[in-house]
Amino acid sequence: MLYYLGGFLTDYFGPARLLQSYTILIALALYTGFLVVRYSLPSFYNVLPHDRGREFTVNAEAAKGKPTGAGVVWVSTFVILSMIFVPLDWIKCSVLILTWLMMLTGYLDDHSVNSWGEYRKALLDLFLAVVASVLLAFYLTKSSENSRIYFWIPFFTHEIEIAPWLFVIISTVIIWASIYTTNCTDGVDGLSSTLVLVALLTMGMIFYFILGHKDIAAYLLVPHISDGASWAVMTFALSGVLMGYLWHNAFPSNVLMGDAGSRALGFYIGVCVMVTRNPFIILATSSLIFINGGLGLVKVFLKRFFKISIFTNIRFPLHDHMRKNHGWSPTQVLLKFLIIQILITVAVLGIIFKVR
Repeated sequence: MLYYLGGFLTDYFGPARLLQSYTILIALALYTGFLVVRYSLPSFYNVLPHDRGREFTVNAEAAKGKPTGAGVVWVSTFVILSMIFVPLDWIKCSVLILTWLMMLTGYLDDHSVNSWGEYRKALLDLFLAVVASVLLAFYLTKSSENSRIYFWIPFFTHEIEIAPWLFVIISTVIIWASIYTTNCTDGVDGLSSTLVLVALLTMGMIFYFILGHKDIAAYLLVPHISDGASWAVMTFALSGVLMGYLWHNAFPSNVLMGDAGSRALGFYIGVCVMVTRNPFIILATSSLIFINGGLGLVKVFLKRFFKISIFTNIRFPLHDHMRKNHGWSPTQVLLKFLIIQILITVAVLGIIFKVR
């Protein structure tokens, strides 16, 4: 909204042109998101549901009784800020709506007296992931010069054509896995939100400084995304509101994001990765999140359906194993996982953008 308002007001007030600067919009979205959530979130504590304690989770009693489902506040704030600061088109509006719906499914589960159950939530996640993937396939097809979808991946100089149906399958897997693993990582104060913040800042910089910059994209032999800066503004807006939440979620936390926050975050990261048309970027943004929660899913899947036991001496999510079996404190888990993720992010980005 501000972008178009700036264009309208420029003829009457010269400085209004700054509202069409993506750098200014990123700064406004980031800081506004942080300040709004930082100061408004505590006023919602009394109306939010309260945590019932997670079964099989280390120190679940420490979280029991705390306000949870705070994602309903800051994800809604993110949607509103995006409407204000982001130059929107139909695909970004669709992503905002789907992100909010993903938050809503999580919030309703947080608020429910009886948990919805893993299969019900998995089906809801799958449905929204499929819808998002179909919309992204349509968007990428229409934005392509020859109406085809291409991936650009490490070790290949040229882009690789992907059939729309195959894109939908890959996208659905990436988005669904991102939702599940991000949700599983939400078990230590500040852990999930900090790791996701690294992912969001990484995606924002990729959109703005690399894929959204025609000359840099050409130099690195990667495709240019004409509206990459707009995706960056939206991503930094989510980063800002997440920072505002993390201010209250840092150990020892006063409030929890619940499924309302973690599921929406995982969904948005997965969507952004597929917008880049390089699914390997998920390794730069969420590799530790995938290891932390994804291996547990593989372990349970093999045990439940094929009676195959793996990682028998490792507790999942992995952060529970480090706390229970290695005696790490919540702060140690957070800092060490953060360090590992940053090291992985730098290495993977180097491979993705230079080894081509």
